[in-house]
Amino acid sequence: MILSAEIECFIYEAQSLKEKRSVLKRVITRIQNEFNVSVSELDYQNLWQRSKLGIVTISSDKVVAEKTIQRTLAFIDSFPELERTETIVEWL
Repeated sequence: MILSAEIECFIYEAQSLKEKRSVLKRVITRIQNEFNVSVSELDYQNLWQRSKLGIVTISSDKVVAEKTIQRTLAFIDSFPELERTETIVEWL
């Protein structure tokens, strides 16, 4: 089972692309260290305060994949400098 999530984020305090990348790098690195998922920035690379991240997990069990994605999304919500505005989760 392959489960993917696309999330759009708003980064309030970013005043430059450098600040945005700093926040995203910290978030992505922590996600990859905590969970067995792949993460990448998918869109809005040239906007200061907006980003779209893609998260993918593969598992032989649907329930495990769903729990992994849900825990990852909750983890993203724990970052005060980042707000998740839209989330699309789909099975591939």
